[in-house]
Amino acid sequence: MGTSGSRGVRALGVALLLAGLAGCSSAASGPAHGRASGAGSGPASGAAAPSAAACEVPLPASWRSALAAGELSAPAGQRAVLTEVGPAAAWTAVQLSDERRRRAALVRGDDPPRTLLTLADPVEHQLLSADFDGRRWAAFAVLEGRTLDSPWSLYVWDAVTGTSRRLARSTLPGPLPQPVVRGGWVYWAQGAGGGRATVHAIRAAAGGTPLSLHSGVLDTPFAAGDLLVWREADTTGRATRLAAVSLVTRRPAELPSQIAAVRDIRSVVSDGSAWAWIAGEERQRLMVWRTGQPRPTEPLAAARSGPVSGTASASETASATEGIDQPRISGALITWRTPEAAYALDLRSSSYTRITPRYGYAQARDGALAVAFSEGDAKAAGSRSVIQVVRTDRLPGLPACG
Repeated sequence: MGTSGSRGVRALGVALLLAGLAGCSSAASGPAHGRASGAGSGPASGAAAPSAAACEVPLPASWRSALAAGELSAPAGQRAVLTEVGPAAAWTAVQLSDERRRRAALVRGDDPPRTLLTLADPVEHQLLSADFDGRRWAAFAVLEGRTLDSPWSLYVWDAVTGTSRRLARSTLPGPLPQPVVRGGWVYWAQGAGGGRATVHAIRAAAGGTPLSLHSGVLDTPFAAGDLLVWREADTTGRATRLAAVSLVTRRPAELPSQIAAVRDIRSVVSDGSAWAWIAGEERQRLMVWRTGQPRPTEPLAAARSGPVSGTASASETASATEGIDQPRISGALITWRTPEAAYALDLRSSSYTRITPRYGYAQARDGALAVAFSEGDAKAAGSRSVIQVVRTDRLPGLPACG
């Protein structure tokens, strides 16, 4: 849950578009229409600028307290799985299951969960992704099987009537749906056959035939301020680049030159002014670009990892920089997961911390931080799923490296 990615985009080849999972992030507000912050500024260079050495620090007690206070309480007898957190932690999309049924639900503040849809098959079907405009319209995708090549359906939910209707269904290989809801419109991409996919948009209230915004060999789109961005095969068919349309005009839009210059990356995310992605194959590197910087940086290039007070020993866990996946970004806060745990990096102090005790994952998004993990063996009886959601302005900065 909580991930997005591709499902067999073939014309370009698996090596290009299926190198990893395509990340997704969005922003409640953004820069001027038709471009992301910093568009056209600075040299168009993909080379990384020098970065200060990052270090691992213990999870501060203040963070532990804030996260514990933001724990989401599932209804009695139900198990919750985190799907998505909204801007400023105003809402959380979760999957709730018990012995009889499974449902997609939206939690707003301290209110009880509102059911988006009761899934037809409580074993096979899974809530894959979701977005909500904070007012009326939510869109969510249901994977109709246990593997990523299963069919999926996309739905829109009306908070006024409390009802859902299906917008699309796909049985073709292509991007997994990660809907974006903006200005009363729902955006997504789906396979069109022949290894190609199409980016669609439809008015949430109107229904009918969706607009086709762009077709190509492309990956899952995500929101970056006022832009909808995706990875796509370039004209040579031998590399991938990023492309975008405006979420206001739904026309092609300009990317910041530093972002337009990058090639062959994966798991790209943005909050509109800060961008993060994973580069490299043999040695995966977390890259970051923020508005005003001349070129991207590699914040973990000289990371000092190892046992720190309050964390597992080096013999019990892999490095925080090994197997980096699923980055998320909100301003100066970046989260990611490895095969062993989830981490958070504070770009202001160049320090990072292990944020889950073991396994689990974290999501930084537009002033919110969500953390999910299991207490005990997730597959064993008696284990407990934990979901913690907090506003990032309630978290002090991580201590600087000393």
